[in-house]
Amino acid sequence: MENQNRVKEAAEKYGAENVLVLLGGAEAETAGLAAETVTAGDPTWAGPLAGVSLGLKVYHVLEEEVKAEIDPEVYDEQIGMMEMVLDGDAINAEIKAMRDEHCQYL
Repeated sequence: MENQNRVKEAAEKYGAENVLVLLGGAEAETAGLAAETVTAGDPTWAGPLAGVSLGLKVYHVLEEEVKAEIDPEVYDEQIGMMEMVLDGDAINAEIKAMRDEHCQYL
């Protein structure tokens, strides 16, 4: 709930068009829920983003767009092992679907 509040405050302070949310969840369903929350609003109606559609840009750390922006040595050191064991295709597909459907600032 606190993270939702921080995201909402950042969008209000800097403008939603200037905020990008970077996720790192290990499961497609969890990452997708987080992506939906920061784009379309909290689907559980339990947090500060319940009914609040921010339309934020959202990416997962495993997506190629993100990976391309990180020094390869740092990426391998910090994320490489996770990338090998997680279902990156499923995670990335879930995030992309939410981004394509709900992001207003692409």
